[in-house]
Amino acid sequence: MEFSFKDIKQDFPIFHNSDLVYLDSASTTQKPQVVLDCISSMYCEANANVHRALYSLGSVATERYENSRKKVSSFIGANSDKEIIFTSGTTESINLLAHTLTDKLKPGDEILLSEMEHHSNLVPWQLAASRTGASISYIPLSEKGELDLSKPERYFKPSTKIVSITHVSNVLGTINPLKKISEMAHEMGAVFVVDGAQGAPHCSVNVKEIGCDFYTFSGHKMLGPTGIGVLWGKLELLESMEPFMGGGEMIETVTMESSTWNEVPYKFEAGTPNFVQAVGLGSAIDYINSIGINNISDHEIKLTEYALKKLTDIDNFRLFGTPIDRTGVISFNIDGIHPHDLAQFLNEDNIAIRVGHHCAQPLLSSLNETSIGRLSFYLYNNESDIDKFCDSLTKIKAYF
Repeated sequence: MEFSFKDIKQDFPIFHNSDLVYLDSASTTQKPQVVLDCISSMYCEANANVHRALYSLGSVATERYENSRKKVSSFIGANSDKEIIFTSGTTESINLLAHTLTDKLKPGDEILLSEMEHHSNLVPWQLAASRTGASISYIPLSEKGELDLSKPERYFKPSTKIVSITHVSNVLGTINPLKKISEMAHEMGAVFVVDGAQGAPHCSVNVKEIGCDFYTFSGHKMLGPTGIGVLWGKLELLESMEPFMGGGEMIETVTMESSTWNEVPYKFEAGTPNFVQAVGLGSAIDYINSIGINNISDHEIKLTEYALKKLTDIDNFRLFGTPIDRTGVISFNIDGIHPHDLAQFLNEDNIAIRVGHHCAQPLLSSLNETSIGRLSFYLYNNESDIDKFCDSLTKIKAYF
């Protein structure tokens, strides 16, 4: 069923009585009132440490926390909520994997990434390679900003042990062919990790259909609170992995000599979990489901097409990336205007965009750029936001 996005900004307090044009949702998203109310309710009505509590308040908090785990599991098509590990975000999720999956890597083994990766899906693997003696190779990009998979034998080799690829580029908006990559990775016997930070908020995700072994994403990029993220993994793989951190909750028994581990997922959730934010993420998923992720995706595609049609008519506008399959991300520069200057001028009109290297310095190096501008849309954006941006841009160009 098609959803009307006409009045959706009314659900977001930050837009009340404000002319804010927020075009930076790839960085973080705004929060609907229902999510804010949910977080407030947890602190006001159900604030108690989860698990093991024998009093009612603790039981309520635990129930809400574990219900959110079930919501996440359903949202991404997991087999079981036991496969859902709550983390602080995508960065921690990938660091967990880079630490626990690489204990058997050795010199001669390879980790395969791509040139479009966010630093969070690059630096942890560099640390792992440095620690183990393994090497890293990179899938290059085509002129359109898509992964160049024309000669897969160059990159998918018997020595490839781990493949970690972003679902969606945070710079180019490119949606990568995950099923195809999964097949090529598994043909070599490699483990396939997906950085879904830009995927889960904008695309329908079914981890079984993708065929990946691990999928990671962050709550704050999909209307949820900061400080909460998800690592999904196949249960048999999670059970075979050693813990990432030690402490309370992740243990079964502790003696002076040794410890044994709790079952999955708790083996990977040491200490007091971020249970309030986890419940907030569950509320955000409820909100997204009430609209429909496919409706959100279609809305972003329409906005992107509308924006590109207007922007490409502007003199000296340079677009980075023209992928066929894309989300609502547009990266660009205006010849003669430094991106940082542009952002400051736009801010005078209360228009928020992101400029810089976008935590993707290798990608920008391949583009021969050190800083670029980026627009990123979400469900609360509309054509009026794009019109205001274009009008402001035309006005700014007159100064240069």
